[in-house]
Parts: sequence; structure tokens; C-alpha cells
Amino acid sequence: MTPTKPGIVTVSLNSAIDHTLDCPGFTAGAVNRVVSETRTAGGKAINVAAFLSGGASPVTATGFLGRDNAQVFEALFRERGIQDRCMRLPGSSRVNIKVVDRAGGAVTDLNLPGLRVPDGAMELLTEKVEGLADDNGCFVLAGSLPAGVPEDAYATLTARLRARGALVAVDTSGAPLRHAVAARPDFVKPNAHELSELLGRPLPDRAEVVRAARELHATGIALVVVSLGADGAIFVAREGVLLAVPPRVEVASTVGAGDAMVSGVLAARLAGSDLETCARRATAFAAGKLARVGPVAPPPERVEELMRGVAIHSLGSA
Repeated sequence: MTPTKPGIVTVSLNSAIDHTLDCPGFTAGAVNRVVSETRTAGGKAINVAAFLSGGASPVTATGFLGRDNAQVFEALFRERGIQDRCMRLPGSSRVNIKVVDRAGGAVTDLNLPGLRVPDGAMELLTEKVEGLADDNGCFVLAGSLPAGVPEDAYATLTARLRARGALVAVDTSGAPLRHAVAARPDFVKPNAHELSELLGRPLPDRAEVVRAARELHATGIALVVVSLGADGAIFVAREGVLLAVPPRVEVASTVGAGDAMVSGVLAARLAGSDLETCARRATAFAAGKLARVGPVAPPPERVEELMRGVAIHSLGSA
């Protein structure tokens, strides 16, 4: 799982601004007082770009942004040294409001509608993405699809990029994931619910989740990672099947933890790490992110500390 070209491109078709409100004791139907707020550029692929920026590989972000509020994304790209190859569309990128009650350990999401992608825009973006394969070997297709984009958009991109010799990672859900796995990306990261939905059957316990992850791997997907929230994640690859369980950490926000895991997987695999090291690093990266609001990677020394605290359990062969 090592591409021949060093660059990483993240493709964000439904970028979002995460507006996080710190609201102790939040209660629906009552007057609530917000003690602090942050606005950060978000969406799964934007988060992955932010987490991977500053690493060994140059990072490029592409996809769609609304012209009316693109400044938040542009500021992130400048700050993190991310190359901006995003297309601007009329209107505003969607805004996701997250009300965080740290005392109660709860997050309430209010997701506003986003852009409608006009006719012809997806075809232009597909050409742009294919062109980026000239100089970049790894592509991350992540997040939901906006109105106006067909359900098989990730499948189309996966097939075209793999034909160009690129490594492709996909992190989405529902119909877009169902179409994408048929195109055989190199790496997918559903959670247990998304995997259950994909396979059309309940996965009532960990043994069933492991069985389902093995099935997905057997279709030709080199690395399948199934996130289990606080219980860790299952990693299935040619080397075997592992369960990685994180140490307990303080939680400031769960937003972006899955994207941090994707970033940790890619950073480890692109560096040539074995499956156990990959599982440790990805799990530690996600755990370290929980203490931070926004797409801010934990410091390397904190990742190393958390890696030592990750418990690895072998669950047999793939």
C-alpha cells in the first residue's frame, strides 16, 4: 500500500464549516448560555487534509466550496500549507452547528443544508482530479455527497484513479459507499453501523462485525478498518485481523475523530509500517484528537505516548 508518487489529495464534495458552541448543561427547549465558540473549516476530506498537512507528503485539497464563505477554508489552507485546488460554486458551503456539553459528555448536531452542484460541475471536477494523479499517488474520497452529485460519484473517481495507478481511500456511508466498494478502493473505514447498512444485515456483536469486515476485505479491498467508537477499531488486511483499543482520554469533542483515524492509517501505511504499527498509530491519533476542538492533530510526542497505551488483540487471519 505504498504509492509511487508522494503527494496526497483529499477530495471534498460537500465541505462544511463546523460552528462549535461550548454550552455547559445544554437543555433543549430552554435558554442556554454559550461560554465559547469556534468556527473551523470541516467536512471529512478537509479534516484529513488538515491532519496530514505538515507531514512527509505534500497535501492538496480539491472538491467544491461555496464562494460566499470560502474564506474560512482559504485561511486553513494558508495556515497549514495545503495546496488549494478546490472549485468555487455560487452560494455557501453548508454549516454544521455542534452544541458541546462537556459536563454532560454530549454533543448535539444541527446540520444546515448546503450547496446544490450545478450541471456539468462534477464532470469538470472529475477531470481536475484525474489531472492531479500526474503528480500525486494517494487520494482520499471522504464525506457525504451534495445535491446534484450522483450516488456513484466516488465509484467513478475510484475506478479512474486506480486506472492511473493511484492508491484510493474512501470514507463515506449509505449508497455512495455501496457504489464505491464495488470499484475496489484500497482502503475503506466504515463504522459498525455503516458496515451493517452496507451488507444489509444486523451486526449484533463484535464477532459479527469482524466476520463482516473479513467479507469486505475478501472482495479485493486491501485494508478494511471498522471504527467502534470508544471500543477502538478492527483492522483487516493481508497480514491478519487486529482489534486496537485506545487508552482512556479526556474528550473535548468527538467531531473529526474518525477523520483523524483515517489520517493515522494513511500516515502509517504510506511510511511502510506493518499492520500493528498502523493500528496503534491510527488509534492513538484518533484518541489524541478527542482532547481538541477542530482539525488539530495531537503533537507527535502525545501520539507516541498514546501509542504505548493502545491495546492490540490478534483476532486471527484475514
